[in-house]
Amino acid sequence: MQEIERKFLILDTSDFRKEAFRETRIVQGYLNSAAERTVRVRIRGEQGFLTIKGKSSSDGLSRFEWEREIRISEAEALLKLCEPGVIEKLRYEIRYENHIFEADEFCGDNEGLLLAEVELQHKDEEFAKPDWLGEEVTGNLKYYNSYLSKFPFKEWQNHNP
Repeated sequence: MQEIERKFLILDTSDFRKEAFRETRIVQGYLNSAAERTVRVRIRGEQGFLTIKGKSSSDGLSRFEWEREIRISEAEALLKLCEPGVIEKLRYEIRYENHIFEADEFCGDNEGLLLAEVELQHKDEEFAKPDWLGEEVTGNLKYYNSYLSKFPFKEWQNHNP
């Protein structure tokens, strides 16, 4: 249940979307967005999920994650109880060599933000990087979805962590 991932900005000049084998709409909110633990409700396509994540390690590479699928009607009801600031995005899954990258194109208040994540088996695992990957932002709290729900990308010129 330990999640290990690296996060990157996506170069906005690229067309990573053409490489995707799957595209899914995601809507999510937070019942709790405290740094020590987040409780997230997500609708991904036609599925609902409840996810609990622990605090990130000091290097930002790993943290506890527990996730269960729930009925979509339950997810819709729970979204109504969430803290203000729903996250909306399109997720593109892209196979690149031996890994799958999840590239997120944010909508709504976070429109214009493009992020990619790759999950790893261990912290030191090497992986090939597609040419559309930009700066690594692993561990940078302002790129966490829970942060984006409170301080959307469109407001960043007014607030920086």
